[in-house]
Amino acid sequence: MNNGYFSAIQNLLSEVSEKNRWAMQHCASILAECLEKEGILHVFGCGHSHMIAEEAFYRAGGIVPIRPVLVEDVMLHKGALRSSKMERDPSFAETFLPLQPFQPNDVLLVISTSGRNPVPIDVARYGIEVGMKVITISSHAYHSLISRHSTGMLLAETATIAIDNCIPQGDALVSLKGLQTSIGPGSTIINAAITNDMIVRTIELLHNRGLDVPIFRSGNIDGAEEHNELVMKKYRDRIEMF
Repeated sequence: MNNGYFSAIQNLLSEVSEKNRWAMQHCASILAECLEKEGILHVFGCGHSHMIAEEAFYRAGGIVPIRPVLVEDVMLHKGALRSSKMERDPSFAETFLPLQPFQPNDVLLVISTSGRNPVPIDVARYGIEVGMKVITISSHAYHSLISRHSTGMLLAETATIAIDNCIPQGDALVSLKGLQTSIGPGSTIINAAITNDMIVRTIELLHNRGLDVPIFRSGNIDGAEEHNELVMKKYRDRIEMF
């Protein structure tokens, strides 16, 4: 049985942790400051990257003030090819960004492994324009490729702080002898790990300052529903999906 995929993921997790050691702590500091000022974290991604927004939202063991920016036209369930086309549309972000309830004391996390398509770049740039701190997760291995954005910018260049997920170009991690195409994508696992690590570090910072951190409990544990209802109450006006 080939165990190349698990080995590749384990190696990548170690590489990402080492390479982004300072950046991850900086992200936690930014997010902790945001939460202290009663801001929230907005999370956006296109295609498979949108799953990170769902991973972080309403999550047992995660923080309450997280709002996923879910734009169906750049998700997969309305058509995979359509999603890819819309992500490259230089004017599509204008259709949903003005509707977002962003505030200057919030933080925006934008995920795009290639970091070269217009919509994620436009979302990140808009976040900066409205006064938010912007964190990006992308693969800096793609920086040798040309941006598809009209400015020539890559996602990492828009960020307050840019995390490198260290994914190789093409995403797939495993090569088999005689097979021309690599297999086993790694970006979703790595991006989810980065996001959860950032949240854990943030909780630790706030807890060490003696602050009460709003954390979700699993709904499958007795008494959790009452707890979750209480910690969500403060954010219902800002997070419409509760």
